[in-house]
Amino acid sequence: MGVGTQVWVVTLIGLVGVLLIDLLIIGRKPHEPSPTESAIWVSVYVTLAVFFGVGIWFFTDGAYAGQFFAGWLTEYSLSVDNLFVFVIIMARFAVPRHLQQKVLMIGIVMALVMRGIFIAAGAALISRFDWIFFIFGAFLLYTAIKMARHGTEDESELKENSFIKVARRWLRTSPDYDEKGHFITTLPDGRRILTPLIIVIIAIGTTDLIFALDSIPAIFGLTHEAYIVFTANVFALMGLRQLYFLLGGLLDRLKYLSHGLAVVLGFIGVKLILEALAGNNLPFINNGEPVAWAPHVPIWFSLGFIGVALAITTVASLISTRNDRIRAAEAARRQRPPRKRPSSANRRQPTRRR
Repeated sequence: MGVGTQVWVVTLIGLVGVLLIDLLIIGRKPHEPSPTESAIWVSVYVTLAVFFGVGIWFFTDGAYAGQFFAGWLTEYSLSVDNLFVFVIIMARFAVPRHLQQKVLMIGIVMALVMRGIFIAAGAALISRFDWIFFIFGAFLLYTAIKMARHGTEDESELKENSFIKVARRWLRTSPDYDEKGHFITTLPDGRRILTPLIIVIIAIGTTDLIFALDSIPAIFGLTHEAYIVFTANVFALMGLRQLYFLLGGLLDRLKYLSHGLAVVLGFIGVKLILEALAGNNLPFINNGEPVAWAPHVPIWFSLGFIGVALAITTVASLISTRNDRIRAAEAARRQRPPRKRPSSANRRQPTRRR
C-alpha cells in the first residue's frame, strides 16, 4: 500500500479532531445521552467509516478497501461483545448513569493509545518473523474454542485483574462519586481524596487491553497493512460509547453473539495458519519449504464470510430471545390463579323498581 508520512499525519489530525469534538461535548456537561443522540452519533461514525473505506478504494484499489471493511466489521463486532463486560463493570462499581459517558470516553482514548502500541509491535514482528502467523493463528483458534464453549458466562463472573487489585490497595478513594465527575473530591473534614471514578477508569482501560490480545491478531489475519489495522480499530472504537447507550438492554438479546464471533475468529485463525504454511520457512515443517497445497483465501471471501456469519448470529439471537419471551409470557399466564367467579348465592340481586 505504501502509506507515506503525510498521509499518516493527515489521518491522525483528522481522527484527533473528531475525538476532541466528542470530548468537548462530554466535558461541557456530563449526562446520559438520549437514544436519539446516541443513534445520531453512531450513524455519524458508521458513515465516516464507510466514506473512509470508499476513499481507500478510490485512491488505491478494491483489495485494500475490502481489507479495511473486513477488519472494521470484525473489530466492531468484537467491540459490541466487549460491551457486555462494560455493563458488568458499571454495575459492579455502581457508576451513576450521567457519569458513565465520561468513563467510557476516557477508557476508549486509553484503549486507542494502547492499541496503537500493540499494532506497532505486531507490525514489527510480522516484518521480521513470518512464522509469527502460526502463533497468531493458534491463539485465535484457542480463543474461538474458549468463546464457543463458554459464551458470555465468563463475563458474568468477571474477576478483577491485577491492575484493579493493586489500585484498590494503594489508592485511597472516597465512598461516593463526585456529582460533576471529578477524580478528586473534598471530604467534610477538608481532606482532598480520589473518587472511585479512577478505579473504574483503570478497570475499563485494562479490560480493553486484554481484549486487544484477541482483536489485534484477528485483524492482522485480514491485512498486513499497519495503516488499515490502525484506522479500522479507531473507527470501531470511536462510536463504542454511543453504541453502549443506544443498545442498552438490547445487549441481552444478542445471546449468540459470542458464538458467531467464535466462528469468525476460528475462520481467521485457520486463514493465518494457511498463509503461514504457504510462506513457510521453518526447517521442521515440510523441510523448510512452502506448503504447496495451502490455499490463499481472498479478501472478498473473508469479507463475505464474516458478514454472513454475523448476520446469521444476529438474526438467530433476535428470533431466539423473542421466542423465549413468548414462552415466558405463556408460562406466567398458566401459573396465574384463575379468577374466582362469585357464587349464585353471593351474586347481587337486581333491585326491583317500585
